[in-house]
Amino acid sequence: MKDTFALIYSYARAAWRRRWLAVVTAWMVAITGWIIVLLLPDHYEASARVFVNAKTALQPVLQGIAIEEDYQSQLVLVREALLSRPQMQAVARKTNLDANVRTPAQLDALVTNLQRQIHVSVASPIAGNQSRAQDSVYTISYQHPDRNKSIEVVRTLLDNFQEATLSGNRSGTNEAQTFLTRQIGELEKRLQESESRLGDFKKRNVGMIPGGERGDYFTRLGNEMRGLQDAETNLSVARSRQAELQRQLARARDSVLGTVASGTGGTAGAALEVSLQRQQKEKQLSDLLLRYTDKHPEVIALRQSIADLKVQEAKEVAEMRRDSATDARPLTVNPVYQEIKSQLNSVQVEIAAFAGAAAQHRQEIASLRKFVDQAPEIEQEYTRLTRDYAVTKEQYQQLVARREQAMVSDDAARSGSIRFENVDPPRAGYEPVWPRRQRLFAVTLVVALLAGFGVALLPHLIVPTFDDVGTLQRALGRPVLGVISDLGSDSRRVSQRQQIRHVVLASALLAAVTLLLMAVGSSGARVLQGMMP
Repeated sequence: MKDTFALIYSYARAAWRRRWLAVVTAWMVAITGWIIVLLLPDHYEASARVFVNAKTALQPVLQGIAIEEDYQSQLVLVREALLSRPQMQAVARKTNLDANVRTPAQLDALVTNLQRQIHVSVASPIAGNQSRAQDSVYTISYQHPDRNKSIEVVRTLLDNFQEATLSGNRSGTNEAQTFLTRQIGELEKRLQESESRLGDFKKRNVGMIPGGERGDYFTRLGNEMRGLQDAETNLSVARSRQAELQRQLARARDSVLGTVASGTGGTAGAALEVSLQRQQKEKQLSDLLLRYTDKHPEVIALRQSIADLKVQEAKEVAEMRRDSATDARPLTVNPVYQEIKSQLNSVQVEIAAFAGAAAQHRQEIASLRKFVDQAPEIEQEYTRLTRDYAVTKEQYQQLVARREQAMVSDDAARSGSIRFENVDPPRAGYEPVWPRRQRLFAVTLVVALLAGFGVALLPHLIVPTFDDVGTLQRALGRPVLGVISDLGSDSRRVSQRQQIRHVVLASALLAAVTLLLMAVGSSGARVLQGMMP
């Protein structure tokens, strides 16, 4: 610590020995700094604040029927676009900032300065509120030596900001509509082609197209086979009922005829036996037709046997009717006989219906079996065509709905789906924001004092002097044998006191001038600048 104080003391002594050099240097630096500060041009800052509300009363109404716009991203893009070089050139032309521009290099420098001097900032009025995230306050500021010019530039930027946002919204919607219309036209052509291919395929494969309640090929074939089985089962049951009713009818006839029962009864029994044989043969024929064609030998022989039995049955019935013709009146009035006969007629009608259904099922089964190899391919092709058609149709409908939404969004944008409110119109203060002359004058004083002290100390740093024995011994590394003191006279001490007063007076005058300049400030600068040519 003692060495530090000794070093400081030596520096102070060295500067004091060259005190007038320090004073002159400080005054020269101060005067130079004062002139520079006074000649600095004033800069006025104009600013404007606009509140952007991207969530107007239209948005709840348009929800679900219009395209959701990302207004925040759009505003950010517009803010960046405002500072682009084409926009800066347009601002320079509108505000006549390029009046003195003669070369492309000067125009480029002007645009660069504008980009550096114009500031566009954004802030949310309600921090942390997600529901109002679309509301923002934009601040546009610019500095210029001419106060009116700075206001004009800010006003131009504010107008451009609003126009660019609204026109950007409408242009984006128009581009979306154009894109959607082009895509819809292409999809409409593809949809027509799919419909044409599907229609031609249906024409070529009538009866083999799956769908609806009938199902696919194998479902239809299974249904037909089950239908045939059910029809044959019902036919067999109906024929059994027919045989039983015929036996009951024969017994009723025998009991009614009475006296001729022996003759007619034998004839009726023979007719019934022939009928049962015929029915059995017909059932066998139905079974054979499921396995063989009509030209099979067994089928041909069985049909011939059925034909013979029908002839024989007809003869037996004719003979029975002839034997009972002598007393047929009791049969027509007997209720039991008539009831059995009515049931027999109903069963015969059912047999005919079941036989027809069975024949129809056989025909359908035979028709389907002809396409057993082609059916899977047809179904696969049909599935592919319907899938392509369904996908294209769905895309087409979605794009049409999107285009309608885009049209609604365009109308909403024209009606004002985004709202601007000027919080602070473009304005500028009457006092310049730069330079801060009071602060600069104070800095100039400090710099001048430091410069004077540094210049006075520099010779000591180059050629050091020693003010005490300890410093000399440390510098030389040898012991000091003796010291001769300087005994100053009274006149010398008076002179030193005068010099101290002169230095303090010069320093005080320097500070006083600085304080005066700080008080005068910008007014003095304008006077000085007005005096200069």
